[in-house]
Amino acid sequence: MRKYSFSKHVIIANGQFPTHAIPLEIIRTAQTIICCDGAADSLMKHGIEPTVVIGDLDSISSKAKKQFAGKLIHIAEQETNDQTKAVEWAIAQGLQDLVIVGATGKREDHTIGNISLLANYGTQINVCSVTNYGIFCPVYGTTQLTSYPGQAISIFSLTPHIPISLFGLQYPLTNALLKSWWIGTLNTAVSDSFTIESEEGICIVFRSF
Repeated sequence: MRKYSFSKHVIIANGQFPTHAIPLEIIRTAQTIICCDGAADSLMKHGIEPTVVIGDLDSISSKAKKQFAGKLIHIAEQETNDQTKAVEWAIAQGLQDLVIVGATGKREDHTIGNISLLANYGTQINVCSVTNYGIFCPVYGTTQLTSYPGQAISIFSLTPHIPISLFGLQYPLTNALLKSWWIGTLNTAVSDSFTIESEEGICIVFRSF
């Protein structure tokens, strides 16, 4: 298995609890575990002790409330989802490097929302979301990312009116407008890095394990 380095400050969202060895290792070695309230029962089931359990507390069982009573942080407002509440709490604590697990795998609208929010968080902190299949991260402007030959790469532009060029991939692009989400998907790395070139473009990048 390839070696990856991730933050020791982890948010566990209320998607499907991880089953892949990499996100499970992220949880096992975490220094800080910020649990979205809907994931509290999964943590209890797996014998994992969170640092805090945060959210509007509408998705947590009475058993988990009792188990983690001293660690509950209730944020009632409904303008943000629990993942964002967890990120904002972490930022308020001075944490500048976060990894999110468990953000995907259940309702697809939640999955898309959780992934797209990375672009909001990434303007304030270093953040990525790790799934059972790979890593999502936000990218701003021209950026070089590590890869390996044969790695699956997908790029989703959140600024489809801004041209993007891709280098170091099987299907390079030059000043392309990614007007639909599918256009930048299902590419493949051909070396140990690839480059996204754009003056002010914002993307979400997926790299498979």
